[in-house]
This record gives sequence, C-alpha cells and structure tokens, in this order.
Amino acid sequence: MLLTAPHDLTSTFTSVRALTETLAGRLSPEDQTAQSMPDASPTKWHRAHTSWFFEEFLLSHQDGYQLYDPSYRYLFNSYYEAVGARHPRPQRGLVTRPGAVEIEHYREYVETALASRLEAGSLTDRELELTEMGCHHEQQHQELLLMDAKHLLAGHPFDPVYVNRDVEPDVGAAALGWRSVAGGIVAVGHDGNGFAFDNEGPRHEVLLHAFEIADRAVTNDDWLAFIADDGYRRAELWLSDGWARVQAEGWKAPAYWHEQDGQWTTFTLSGRRPVRRGEPVCHVSFYEADAYARWAGARLPTEQEWEVAAAGVAQQRGQLLDPDRCHPGIAGSAMIGDVWEWTASAYLPYPGFRPAPGAVGEYNGKFMCDQHVLRGASAVTPVGHERLTYRNFFPAYARWAFSGLRLARS
Repeated sequence: MLLTAPHDLTSTFTSVRALTETLAGRLSPEDQTAQSMPDASPTKWHRAHTSWFFEEFLLSHQDGYQLYDPSYRYLFNSYYEAVGARHPRPQRGLVTRPGAVEIEHYREYVETALASRLEAGSLTDRELELTEMGCHHEQQHQELLLMDAKHLLAGHPFDPVYVNRDVEPDVGAAALGWRSVAGGIVAVGHDGNGFAFDNEGPRHEVLLHAFEIADRAVTNDDWLAFIADDGYRRAELWLSDGWARVQAEGWKAPAYWHEQDGQWTTFTLSGRRPVRRGEPVCHVSFYEADAYARWAGARLPTEQEWEVAAAGVAQQRGQLLDPDRCHPGIAGSAMIGDVWEWTASAYLPYPGFRPAPGAVGEYNGKFMCDQHVLRGASAVTPVGHERLTYRNFFPAYARWAFSGLRLARS
C-alpha cells in the first residue's frame, strides 16, 4: 500500500537524490572509486547502485525506456539473484570505468526518466510503492556511503577531513540512571502506519518479564574505565568468537581510536579529534558490546525490550544526519539517534513473516542468519528514515557502522 501521496513522492524522490549527490560531492573521483575492504563499497558504486534500483525495478519495464548502459545491470546489481549475474562485491573498487562523472550522467538520466513519469501520473500503484521503497533504499545507502567513506579515509596516514567542524569542548554526560519497564504481553513490530521494510512486521505479541534499562547510552568515559580495567585483556568477559577476534586483530579500543602519550583520539569525518567523554561510544562490535555489558554487571536488551522501552520515552531524537556534522552529540535520554544500539537478539523473522514475491523479496529475508539486530538510528541516518521499529543488522564482528550500546538488567 502506498503511504506517500504521489505529489509528495515526487518531492521526496528529488530531495533524496539530491542529498546523495551532496554527500558524494565532498569526495574526489579518486575517493569515490577506492574500496577499503570487502565489506565496504566505493562511493561511486553506491551512487550507481541506487540508480540501478530504480532503473531495474521500475523503468526497465516501462514502454519506450532504453537502458542507459546494459552492462550496468551486471556492474551495479548488489545481491539480487533473480535479476542475474553480478560483479563480485570484493572487487567493486577495481571497476574504474565508468568513472564518477559518467555515474553522474547515469543518475541524471534515471532521475529525469522517473521524475517525468511521476509528474505524468503514469505509474501504477505497485510502481509507486516501489518508488517509495527505492527512496528509503537510497537513504540506507546514504548512511552506508558515509560509513564506507569514513573507513576509507581512516586508512590515510594524514587523517583527511571530509567535513569541517569546530572542535567541541570535552564535556561529560549525565550520570547513568535506570528506568523500570513493566513486564507483560506486549505488541511489537510495525503497525502499518507509515513506511516500513518488510522485516519490521508483522506486528505480534511477545511476553516480557519486568526489566530495567539505562537512561542513556554507554559513553566514551564509561568505555575508558573498561579499557583501564583491562577489559580487552580479560578472556572471561568475552564470548569465545569475540575473544578470538580480539586476539587475531589486536583490538585494544573501539575502531578508529588511537592512544599516544596517554591521550586517546578517534578518527572522525572531520579528521582526528580528542575522544570526548560524554559522547556515546561508537564503532564497537557486538562482541565488544556484550563484553562491556558483562563487565558492567548488566546485559544487552533484547530487541523487543528495546522497542517497548523506547516507546515509553518522549519521542525526541538524538543527533541524526546533518551533512555539516556527521558525528554523534552528547549522550542523552533519546533512544533514537547518535548511535545504533546493539541488542542481544539474533536477526530472525518475526512470526508470520513472508518475503515479498519476486526479486524485491530478496531485500531482507535472505540475510536472516548470523546477524545481530541493532535498534535506534545514528548520526549518519538521514532525517525521516528513522523509526521505532527499524531493525538494522550486522555481523557480530562489524565495527565500521556507527554502533554503540545501552545496558539492561533483569
């Protein structure tokens, strides 16, 4: 069911597309081509893939539409087996042609074609639904673009700046407090009011026991205490796979942190900065979040607990995507924004979940294995893309996402 009026959808489509170009525009063509690891993608690829989505699932079926370049169906397909063969993900950075300028032309070609059909009112209800999904899909890739660009730039020996931002004072967050949440049979999942991805439903009931949840996220100051207490050197705190990862990769602190002469700094999209005590800790894996919770005498909330607890908070937002900031604020009471929060829940289907028929059904359901759920949103989540029921997911080792944690206890 279409949840955005057609005239509003046209405006949403053009504004979403423009934001992608704003974010990419601060990167050089060379920046946009490189791929820093197999789990990341070049900026140029994100720009092309989000255009491919609209072309493949909407425009290619329209009378009179001519593909911009048939080779793009292979180059910029991500994982849709039903569409056909695709270029291997770890080798996306080797695709130097088309270049960033040609991708700009491709984006303009697709945008012009789809905008004209939206304005003409010639799309079916199903095609309008796919357009709305495509806008949210592109917003997902805006966040991925910034995550991946940060990982790339962090590998540069001279800490390049993506966005200029004033150095902020080192202030602490409020003392950690706890909020009680009653147990009982509660409904969770998306209720159909507004857009949601298929993995957010169907809405269903679960039994929760009474619990307490922290009234703010874990901060850098909290994490410094974990480091000082040998948190990364105490095997008893870690899951077995997590401890193996700590040993193999030499983890001593969150990703992007560096200690020199007793001072900790972190790489941000504004270059390397001193670690600010009051910010939510960011770029930690599920393994690290779980170990910290055990060290703190607490645990991670399940995703159902998180959702019920968040529903009981006045719906203020933390820091969401501001292209002139791209960084969390000081940890506060908001549960949506600043950092995605790891939960104790494996990424699994809700009762009654059924993937949509066809290729778009591959969007979420096929990844429901060996992933963990994160809730909330982050400082690089586009405004309007966040919601209470959003189920983000990453493998347990992932650290390049803007990921943190919030404690719970029974």
